[in-house]
Amino acid sequence: MRPTILVPGRVVPAGRYGRDEVVAVGRRYLDAVARAGATALVCGPGTPSDVVERVDGLLLTGGGDVDPARYGAVPDARTYGVDPGRDDLEFGLLAAALDAALPVLAVCRGLQVLNVARGGTLLQHVDTDLARRPASFPAPEPGTIGPLVEVVLEPTCRLAAAIGTAVLHGSHSHHQAVDRLGGGLRQVGRAADGVVEAVELDGDAWVVAVQWHPEDTATVDPAQQAIFDRFVVESTRRSP
Repeated sequence: MRPTILVPGRVVPAGRYGRDEVVAVGRRYLDAVARAGATALVCGPGTPSDVVERVDGLLLTGGGDVDPARYGAVPDARTYGVDPGRDDLEFGLLAAALDAALPVLAVCRGLQVLNVARGGTLLQHVDTDLARRPASFPAPEPGTIGPLVEVVLEPTCRLAAAIGTAVLHGSHSHHQAVDRLGGGLRQVGRAADGVVEAVELDGDAWVVAVQWHPEDTATVDPAQQAIFDRFVVESTRRSP
């Protein structure tokens, strides 16, 4: 049987796609999951956390900023897109997934959710402190991808094993990043500007998070698709 990957969606306001709010996930994520041989199950606010008992993996996607109150910070003027309902959904599902040792792939905002869930903190705008974080990557125009930036991985990490290389170029469109790393998380990738680009959770469960967007270039870059492929392989091991 094809494994099922749970993908929490974001709420899109009424008007553009219909007269009611819509729960949406970027198609590039869904296509990458399908190419890897899995079925995506999109869920929205109100989904109970025990749904993880009926799926084989959890994919956390990019999007608006995590509520700074979750890591004890006052909102920066440039923090945007905070959605308490989405935070509640994703933090609840992630906690249940980690308790169940479910494979997790977290992308961009997803990495930040994982870090905060483990007690870490975020830089709310990565070019605020130029000595530490000299560049940020604002969201590109719809239908485009962000700049491709070189990321160097720890050669022995799970991510490098999945990709088959310790150096890759990922599409970037974030303005926040890890500040203090959360408990049990290990930094396994950095960019030249010092931003934490990849983390993994210690333990037996396959929990991998990346700050870039592998779905953006997965159709043309085998290294990016390989991340989804390995995630689905790990999820397949849980599928009956």
